[in-house]
Amino acid sequence: QLQASGGGLVQAGDSLTLSCAASGLAYGKGWFRQAPGKEREFVAAITWSSYGTYYADSVKGRFTISRDNAKNTVYLQMSSLKPEDTAVYYCAAMSKYSSPNSDYTRGYDYWGQGTQVTVSS
Repeated sequence: QLQASGGGLVQAGDSLTLSCAASGLAYGKGWFRQAPGKEREFVAAITWSSYGTYYADSVKGRFTISRDNAKNTVYLQMSSLKPEDTAVYYCAAMSKYSSPNSDYTRGYDYWGQGTQVTVSS
């Protein structure tokens, strides 16, 4: 139900946009990443209406999450990429409504397969 795409190999300072097709999943969406030897970490999230967007401090100001509900797709625009952004990026979706005041760093029920992003220095 979740299909992430758009990963690749880029140089530091470049931009990249990830997409996640989320068939049948209308509620909150998020992006997470996992670097080799590290735990999976929250990157960004967006409410079903796009009213609320949330970012990890490490990506704030560089990454932008958005969604197109007509296309059932959520995007992660990444700019000013750094080598430390290298990771497998996963999209995730909630199975029920969560208010904008909820903690969007957790509570996801569906996960995509991941797409590799590698940033060379």
